[in-house]
Amino acid sequence: MPFRPTLIAALVLLCIGLCIGWIRGGEDGEAPPMPPPGPTPALPFQALQPLPPVPALPAARVALGERLFHEPRLSHDNSLSCASCHDLAHGGADARPVSLGVRGQPGQRNAPTVFNASLNFVQFWDGRAGSLREQAAGPVHNPVEMASSWPEVLDKLRADASYREAFASAYGGPPTAEHIVDALASFEETLLTPDSPLDRFLRGEPGALDARQRAGLQRFIELGCASCHQGVGLGGNMFQRFGVMEAPPPGVARDSGRQAVTGREADRGVFKVPGLRNVALTAPYFHDASAATLEDAVRTMARVQLGQDMAAQDVDLIVAFLHALTGRWRGQALQ
Repeated sequence: MPFRPTLIAALVLLCIGLCIGWIRGGEDGEAPPMPPPGPTPALPFQALQPLPPVPALPAARVALGERLFHEPRLSHDNSLSCASCHDLAHGGADARPVSLGVRGQPGQRNAPTVFNASLNFVQFWDGRAGSLREQAAGPVHNPVEMASSWPEVLDKLRADASYREAFASAYGGPPTAEHIVDALASFEETLLTPDSPLDRFLRGEPGALDARQRAGLQRFIELGCASCHQGVGLGGNMFQRFGVMEAPPPGVARDSGRQAVTGREADRGVFKVPGLRNVALTAPYFHDASAATLEDAVRTMARVQLGQDMAAQDVDLIVAFLHALTGRWRGQALQ
């Protein structure tokens, strides 16, 4: 796609003045004062939105999907499960620059978190899967990841009486490829992490963000970060070129990005904008893991996406705000 602001980004920019005035409430350069008690005023278009509640899905399908998510028999050598690269105990990612597949083969890109993935408008960095159900088949068949196939997986699961019973309960029949991907997607659709400090703030709890986090939110909007990182996922709903204002720094892997999917030269270096929820837990950052810390990532994004050498104070404030995006899953704070 040609890279000019999308309609979403344009709408965000239209409301930035309103958002700044609402958040700031004071003079430039001062820490924004807390608003008086009471609900936060509604905006005509809010750049950032709280997470919806976890959807109520068929319990038998969700439970089966959770079991399959942790099932190493989805891989050829029974060594890897989805959870191997998307550890739910560690932010839904694996903290490696790239994940390791069967026989220790390194992947090509940093594994994104699976938490809140259902909010993304497409899946994978390059958007090659249009849904969670389409995405689920990818790692199973990728020779560098699980290196398996549906016939091989189905032979294993159908030989297990407990799986035959679980699929019969959830779907009324034996294991099938269609039912595997539906169960996995059903479980992943429940992996929402509501009740972050930002969610509580957006729902009208003024004290949910401390003064530094609120100042960071103000700068996040003022400096233009919310042009791409907005909506319910703070990203995940558009494509963008990595290097809008200048080329990425040395050390960033040159990756064709979405161009490998579309074949269009205009899509070279284009990626899905990642959502920022729980971002404090998912280092390292970018498709190639070239940013080791949030501070590194913020400075790089300011320079190559916004054309700014961001002041150290602004970096610190935005990082403080990003820590307010860590939510809860099953009643427990993510770690």
